[in-house]
Parts: sequence; C-alpha cells; structure tokens
Amino acid sequence: MARLKPWEVSDELWQTIEPLLPKRERRFRHPGRKRLDDRLALQGILFVLHTGIAWEHLPQELGYGSGMTCWRRLAEWNAAGVWQRLHEVLLDRLRAADALDFSRAVVDSSHIRALKGGRRPARPRSIADGPAASTT
Repeated sequence: MARLKPWEVSDELWQTIEPLLPKRERRFRHPGRKRLDDRLALQGILFVLHTGIAWEHLPQELGYGSGMTCWRRLAEWNAAGVWQRLHEVLLDRLRAADALDFSRAVVDSSHIRALKGGRRPARPRSIADGPAASTT
C-alpha cells in the first residue's frame, strides 16, 4: 500500500473529520459556482501548512482549489469551532486506547500585564544606590 503524503487525508481520518464540518446548503435560486469539496479544501490547507508556502502560491495542479478558497475555508471552520471539536474527539480516542503518555507532557503558560494594577516588584539594588541604610 502506498504511503500517504502528510497533507493527504486518509479515509479513516476523513470519517472522523467530516461529521464535525458545518453543512452548507446550496442556494436554489442563483446557486453560483459549485463549492469546492471539503476534503480537497482540507488537503489544500494541510499542504500550505506543511510546506509553509504562501496561500496564493498553492499550485492549482494539485486540485485543492485556490489558496484563497482554502484560506477562507480554514477561517470558516475555525469560526465554527471545528478544530476544537476535532482536538477533543482525537483526545477522547487516545484516552480510550490508553495511548496518552502524560509523563512527556509540557505545561505552558502566558504572562500578561495586570490591567488593574497589582503589587509592584521590589526594585533591585545596585552599587550606585550606595550602602544599605542601617537600622541600628
């Protein structure tokens, strides 16, 4: 069996992702251009993310639509919460298969400014400040 490229979506993975995608009904009157297949758009998104090329340089020969179409679909799915739900589904599957190894987990955090103030850190003393005042 031929090995898939990193941006090609297997049938098994597609069966997991497809139900999470929002359904878009085509308008009856003035339907416009037919929408690009979601699986092809996903593969175009993965190609751009894997290779690091600019969206507008997505090769049309691949059949994944234009880079702008893939970019819009990525934004649409992000707004619909698809990626968060996919993350949860995949984590549930890994937990069920007892395939998560938390001994290798990394905890990350962010530091933000306290908008309402907060305690000011003590100013470090330097040689220029002179000798420390004695309290005796």
